[in-house]
Amino acid sequence: MRTAEINRKTAETDISLKLNLDGKGNGNIDTGCGFLNHMLTLFAKHGRFDLDVSCRGDVDVDFHHTTEDIGITLGQAFKDALGDKKGIVRYGSTILPMDEALILSAIDLSGRGFFVRELNIKAEKVGDFDTELLEEFFQAFAMNCGCTLHLRQLSGSNAHHILEGAFKSVARSLKAAVAIDAAFCDEIPSTKGVL
Repeated sequence: MRTAEINRKTAETDISLKLNLDGKGNGNIDTGCGFLNHMLTLFAKHGRFDLDVSCRGDVDVDFHHTTEDIGITLGQAFKDALGDKKGIVRYGSTILPMDEALILSAIDLSGRGFFVRELNIKAEKVGDFDTELLEEFFQAFAMNCGCTLHLRQLSGSNAHHILEGAFKSVARSLKAAVAIDAAFCDEIPSTKGVL
């Protein structure tokens, strides 16, 4: 079982997270932010990850610390669950349409945290969620997972569609990257011998 359980407590957030990379897409999400709950629920579904997240954060201030810290914790969980990464495909990419929005994501589970984004989200908020927090979430995720993540908006004008498309696209790219390649199940997918 490729699973991880992370508990992270700071002065701003208290997070408990459980992840199963080989799940059925079940999500039990309670972040204190309705929009983020929605994004993480569909992330679990589209990645076929079982994901439990409970967060108590300083949402009376805003959703910044909650969003960033969940990104940190989720990244740590992926890193832990992948272990030595033996047998994984390593790479994944998805171009995902969400009505008028078209989102590309590409992932390399390289062990090197790097995030590149080309996004043009004109609205500042979706409901009470600041749209700039999408970048905070995935930056924190990539650095703590140790993956290279490219996220690009190819088209789109509706902020909800762009953000939802991004979470779905990244989930599907991760699903492909973490999959076990049966032909190479005893090998590390790198000439270095480690990832």
